[in-house]
Amino acid sequence: MIKTLPSWLKKEIPDSASIKSKLDLVKDLNLHTVCVSAHCPNMGECFSHGALTFMILGDICTRNCQFCAVRKGMPGKLDINEPQNIARAVKKLNLDYVVITSVTRDDLSEGGASVFAETVKQIKNLNPDTKIELLIPDFQGNLGSLGKVMDSSPDVIGHNIETVERLYQKVRPMANYRRSLGVLNEIRKIDRNILTKSAILLGMGETWAEIIQTMQDLKGVSCDILAIGQYLAPSNQHLQVAKFVSPDEFKEYKEIAEKLGFKYVLSGPFVRSSYLASELLRS
Repeated sequence: MIKTLPSWLKKEIPDSASIKSKLDLVKDLNLHTVCVSAHCPNMGECFSHGALTFMILGDICTRNCQFCAVRKGMPGKLDINEPQNIARAVKKLNLDYVVITSVTRDDLSEGGASVFAETVKQIKNLNPDTKIELLIPDFQGNLGSLGKVMDSSPDVIGHNIETVERLYQKVRPMANYRRSLGVLNEIRKIDRNILTKSAILLGMGETWAEIIQTMQDLKGVSCDILAIGQYLAPSNQHLQVAKFVSPDEFKEYKEIAEKLGFKYVLSGPFVRSSYLASELLRS
């Protein structure tokens, strides 16, 4: 059963008109957002400020992560118009910063890397001043796929570690902790000018020492940006919350991360990888 939320995890009812206008645009262009698909608690807040995170490669994921609300199964065919339509949406929303993520497509030989690259290309063609952040899957460790994405020269590339190593088999059974660290390490080795980013969700059963170790592991691969947030179970069928982390604890983790040397740290109950992404880099 889903636990009762503490007071610090209550949010105001968002502006429905603002949400509807963004959803209508996404629907008209046959696009998807992780905001909707992952049941993000920040959707209303972000949409009201014109920010949304596009999700490419469809809306069905081939992985079975136990914390994620995105639909799972066998995806359909790729939409060849998706990259151009995202560029059009960025233009209509007048975004000076955009985050692009995806479902994981283990059914594709290159994991959808060329679609990431084409999306960046189309955004740059139509919106040359827009900064682009990508949140990528692990591409099963395929360095050729990672190279295709990096050749498109986004400003930031994120890959989320999500949880501590001990919990991977339970939380992310089709992923690999060391492989994810390797993705971040390869990005740094290939191009030191691209900022790297990762995120951890707390409250899945991890210990304090494991959280610190995960931070150290991420810093060990020269990760620049760290986002730390509270895990919230999307439904009774998903992994249930083991602990609600207090705001004071999030403050402590932020201080520790900053002492470890991360360039930018965002830590709080509602923090997600793409939450306040543009503001963080402007700070």
